Amino acid sequence: MSAKSVYAPPGTTGTPNNPVGMKNKSRRLGTRIWKSRFIYLLILPTIVYFAVFTYAPFYGITIAFKDYKIIAGIMDSPWVGFKHFHAMFMSEKFPALLKNTILISMYRLLFGFPVPILFALLLNEVRNIWFKRSIQTITYFPHFLSWVVFAGIIYNFIGPSGIINLVLTNMGLEKFNFTTNPDVFRTLVVITAIMKEFGWGAIIYLAALSGIDSQQYEAAKIDGAGKLKQIWHVTLPGIRSIIALLFCLQLAGILDAGFDQIFMFLNPALYDVGDIIDTYVYRLGILQAQFELSTAVGLFKGVIGMILIITANTIIRRMGEKSLW
Repeated sequence: MSAKSVYAPPGTTGTPNNPVGMKNKSRRLGTRIWKSRFIYLLILPTIVYFAVFTYAPFYGITIAFKDYKIIAGIMDSPWVGFKHFHAMFMSEKFPALLKNTILISMYRLLFGFPVPILFALLLNEVRNIWFKRSIQTITYFPHFLSWVVFAGIIYNFIGPSGIINLVLTNMGLEKFNFTTNPDVFRTLVVITAIMKEFGWGAIIYLAALSGIDSQQYEAAKIDGAGKLKQIWHVTLPGIRSIIALLFCLQLAGILDAGFDQIFMFLNPALYDVGDIIDTYVYRLGILQAQFELSTAVGLFKGVIGMILIITANTIIRRMGEKSLW
């Protein structure tokens, strides 16, 4: 038996370090790609999108460590190390920004995360197909509206001349200031976020519910379990992995309080309770042209998010649930 036949890995014509074998592997890979070229073309727009809007901007992160000059460009701007990060942490505004961001995100997670699950459980019990699809359509629709449009609709109800204040006036009561009242701002943010996204968020849970074996429900009925016990002992364990996975993803975005939404509802009277990291970055970068500091703040937010998702994923994996990786 020759050395070639002994050391050659399956499917190759040479030894592991033989250039001929590597060339054959590359040729076979190219052949497979060519045979499936039309399938690969389907994912080409997605690859281009992420390459242009996700990976290419990574180059701009370097200005967080530079004294960026527009005329000089990124390459020729001088390095300043962690100067902008020091300025960020030493800023008197940063503690309030971090507090508002975390509080709003935690409120949205605490009150908003269970709603799609409960809605999916309720909708899963509906047996009238027409009614079920109608409810799904109505609840999914707000997701496709931008926050500009959705906030405009909300303002028609809660604004100074909105429907609610009009009703209060006709009843002889005083108008209530929803839009500039710091006491109700965070509540308004949480409620409107739930209204807009709970239907869309229930889709993945409905898909998971459809994968639960019906024989488990039949066995539970035989054992005398009522509807609530079936949900507790059959339904929820069946979608536990999905719940853990989505919770992990939402926990990673704890510093993402929802820029679009906050920006539409925020005004100077609400900065103390509603100004978050993203709105601050917007004012620094777009309105004040402090690109270095805004990039440093954004990078800080991204690093914290990465740490949180790795930590949450590790905990979920050790609990025996499905993890992201």
